[in-house]
Amino acid sequence: MAQIKVLSPELQKNAITDLGEVPERIPEDLQAFKTWIKQQPHLKARTDDQFLIQFLRGCKYSLEKAKQKLDMFYALKTKYSELFNPIDVDSEQFRKLHNTGFYSVLPRPLNDCGSRIVVLRYNYNSQDFNANELIQFGVAVIEVMLMNDPYACVYGVKAIFDMSEATASHLMQFTPNITKQFALFFEKAFPIRLKSLCFINLSKYSHQFFNIVLPHITEKFRKRVVLCGKNIEDLVEHVPKTYLPIEYGGKNGSLDQLYIGYNKVWDDNREFFKQNVKYGTNETLRIGEPMNFDSDLGLSGSFRKLNVD
Repeated sequence: MAQIKVLSPELQKNAITDLGEVPERIPEDLQAFKTWIKQQPHLKARTDDQFLIQFLRGCKYSLEKAKQKLDMFYALKTKYSELFNPIDVDSEQFRKLHNTGFYSVLPRPLNDCGSRIVVLRYNYNSQDFNANELIQFGVAVIEVMLMNDPYACVYGVKAIFDMSEATASHLMQFTPNITKQFALFFEKAFPIRLKSLCFINLSKYSHQFFNIVLPHITEKFRKRVVLCGKNIEDLVEHVPKTYLPIEYGGKNGSLDQLYIGYNKVWDDNREFFKQNVKYGTNETLRIGEPMNFDSDLGLSGSFRKLNVD
């Protein structure tokens, strides 16, 4: 019997209709996945049922796509460990970043049974934290969701970026190269879907940032970027007001309070993150050609300059 968290009837119905999940076949699907992992000399991966089932769900139960995504997941974590792995959730720097409240996971999912909503604010001192630390933190939050949040696992995540306090110093941390690596990880490697990235309260520096960065990510990822103005009603078109935090006129928790209780989440998952250091890829042992990220990190497509003032 598969060791996975039981979904609510509504979530299970969606997993069946939208993701192609067949509950009776889950043990067989997981076993096939584990057998393949054991046959890969270059790959050392987690084989927890709860972890692996999300790769199957994220690939709508295409085993071949799940294999590719898992392989890419660990290959990127190994090659760009400073961005994606490992992380010490008990380090003073990690908790200091957490306690700025820059990243909040809202308690109610969209429409009460939909995508998980997260809010990111540039309310920290840019001299205290670098881009690597910020991205590591974001990846850690999503990894916790992968193991514990059925709404994120089935319906994906909607991210809201509040740019009201963003300075030039904040935005300059996210170079085109770092942005490409981030986009590649979430598009090709991570099994939880990023449904949209809504940017609100755009600062005077935002247009320069977007015009520099957006051409360096894929067209598919760009389509998920939504640029909202300073009017909160622009955001409400994508997330109904009741599901927004109190600070935006909603009823979905307070950004200045939610992060406080989230410290317990890190406490509860510290062993998970300690174990992460054991997993990864060794390209010298890979059968066939080593994985090459050059084509994935190259420029693609064209992008018209944005006017977001």
